[in-house]
Amino acid sequence: MDIKYKLIKNFGPSIFAAKIPEDIIDKLNNYVDQLVEDQKKSRQQNYGENLVGDVTQEIKIDQNTIKETGWLKFLATCTKQWIELETKKKITQFNLKQSWVVRQFKNEYNPNHYHSGHLSGVGYLTLPKNFGEHKNKKKTSTNGNIELIHGSRMFLAPSQFRIVPKVGKFYLFPHYLMHTVYPFNTEGERRSISFNAEVDSSIYASTYGRET
Repeated sequence: MDIKYKLIKNFGPSIFAAKIPEDIIDKLNNYVDQLVEDQKKSRQQNYGENLVGDVTQEIKIDQNTIKETGWLKFLATCTKQWIELETKKKITQFNLKQSWVVRQFKNEYNPNHYHSGHLSGVGYLTLPKNFGEHKNKKKTSTNGNIELIHGSRMFLAPSQFRIVPKVGKFYLFPHYLMHTVYPFNTEGERRSISFNAEVDSSIYASTYGRET
């Protein structure tokens, strides 16, 4: 039987996946490594008290570094492509509210939470060789994974999307999308980078079925 079909994604948020250029990864890692060695500056740019993670360190990235590393241009480009794919509209504004690096180590985690702004995302800069053993061999390990959560599970509509981090991988999603990061039980640093941003208010509002 020959059946013509198309896939309609009419409910639930989409996720935009991309690859962070290697030169940006190197520049961001060098920035963090140097900052960690400078205890005074490291304390000044501590961002952990503003975030929910139970992790070793969360560092707010200064505006000059955001621009000089190419991180700002990368985020703006990805956002422009994603919004145009979803809405057929071109943004004229990309306002990066803040960006920070999360330094997570053995047995640390990030509880379920969401972000502010219009959109957010996560990318990976450094990872351990592995995330350690999983006690229940019959189940897939969640060690060190991030899990995105939306709504409740229904027929043909799963509510969870689990991602295994890889260096350079980047995921862009709406700010309200709940997510959590599981702990791992091996040595090494799981270094990720996140951000909050806003786009044109008219485009943001139009996704609710109204214009401003």
